[in-house]
Amino acid sequence: MKTISELQGIFNRYLSNQFFEKQPKELYEPFQYILSLGGKRMRPTMVLLGCEMFSHDAEKALPQAMAVELFHNFSLMHDDIMDNAPKRRGQPTVHEKFNTNSAILAGDSMLVYAYEYLIKNSGASVEKLIELFNKTAIEVCEGQQWDMNFENQNTVSVTQYLKMIELKTAVLLGCAMKMGAIVGEANEEDAQRLYEVGRKLGIAFQLQDDILDSFGDEKKFGKQTGGDIIQNKKTLLLIEAMEKANPEQRIQLTNWLEKKSFDQKEKVKAIMDLYYELNIRNIAESEMLKYYEDAMQTLDEIDIPEMSKTGLRNFAQQLLVRES
Repeated sequence: MKTISELQGIFNRYLSNQFFEKQPKELYEPFQYILSLGGKRMRPTMVLLGCEMFSHDAEKALPQAMAVELFHNFSLMHDDIMDNAPKRRGQPTVHEKFNTNSAILAGDSMLVYAYEYLIKNSGASVEKLIELFNKTAIEVCEGQQWDMNFENQNTVSVTQYLKMIELKTAVLLGCAMKMGAIVGEANEEDAQRLYEVGRKLGIAFQLQDDILDSFGDEKKFGKQTGGDIIQNKKTLLLIEAMEKANPEQRIQLTNWLEKKSFDQKEKVKAIMDLYYELNIRNIAESEMLKYYEDAMQTLDEIDIPEMSKTGLRNFAQQLLVRES
């Protein structure tokens, strides 16, 4: 079995050989730029890992891994516009470096290219892959809309929030793993189990992202820390803080959430102080651990040799201690 780093290397070499330097350059430069920002390439690597687990030939799934990476970056470009985010992976976001219209159009073209890669060398699996990809793409859009809806809601429950991040983030990781399993010719039951492993790990991954947004080191995290606080994002941290706060603390939180004009650093510090008082980090980390352990239990049920599961287990463990 190949390691995660070996699979990342295989995908990065494949990516470097894909040619997107076309005309008009105003369309393709933003496209190239976001792909050049790097990142962990987690989702395409999970496609390759899913294929490797069942066929021991990860490279069979390289086009589908590329499809997932293009879709992911398309969604990031559009999300950054909607969030008015200044940074992505430590660099200016596409709409900041170029302009909003170019970022929208480049993102649209990435989605079309994603389908082109999805069907490459897919043979008899093409219908299953397209059905899975379409279902996931719609769910990601639903998750993003719920996320935007939450900005205008006074209260959001933990259950609502977890469903939103499942759709916005986790289903794509589940899709990536199942896509690899399909290309690797897994049976339907095991392919679906692997989807569930990816979905549960995806929720854990997003909860860790929420934690890092508030408690992480900005240089390691690669994005502006405290961004969720500044934007009043209804993350698990804020929802739990509102539920656990005493009346005085709830008034403080509500006042900061309702302010239209404020000093960003002052707001982040004030809410972070409340998070520390309420032990919010530990609460969020406990929830993350629950999804991680559930994912590992589902992995146990997949009918392949234990050795074939090692790479995924190692990846999942790294998820718990990552800083970016």
